[in-house]
Amino acid sequence: MKTVLFLAVGAFLLFACNNKPAESTEAPKDTAAAVIKDTKPALGYEIGDQKYVEVGKKMLSQLSSGDVDSWGDNFTDDAVFQWSSLDSLKGRKAILDYWKNRRMNVLDSLEDVDQVWVPMKVNTPQSTGDVPGDWLLGWYISNAKYKNGKRLLFLVHQLSHFNANGKIDKTILFLDRAPINKALGKK
Repeated sequence: MKTVLFLAVGAFLLFACNNKPAESTEAPKDTAAAVIKDTKPALGYEIGDQKYVEVGKKMLSQLSSGDVDSWGDNFTDDAVFQWSSLDSLKGRKAILDYWKNRRMNVLDSLEDVDQVWVPMKVNTPQSTGDVPGDWLLGWYISNAKYKNGKRLLFLVHQLSHFNANGKIDKTILFLDRAPINKALGKK
């Protein structure tokens, strides 16, 4: 009797292992793709709010037209305006004083064309001094005519950081000031 019972259990196990599972109506899951997607590192940045593009365009128009006060309304009281040479102006008043003088006494006309704007939100700073938050990156060609009659075309790359209230607290202009100084007769 033990032998028959032993053979019955063995046959049962043999048939149990050979049975295929019931066909599933669910689509198979791609577990490899899910694992890769879940382990992909988050980017330290993303495309920002398009409203900042309109701010950038409006500000260039204000400066070109000579409306420096309205242009300056976009800055915080403690804003920093920096050039790629690391020269900088600190405070809204210093920025306005410089640009009012520049626009009214140095520049006869100013036009910025072929503008490209990209709003960006920095989530994770990449280097020391990098500020998280909303940035506007801009590229354009400035066509300047100076009071002394000289004309100059030059490329400008601009970065502006916006605080939580939508005001600019830092702007950096990347441009070569040597041709500008030459046009103005400076060394």
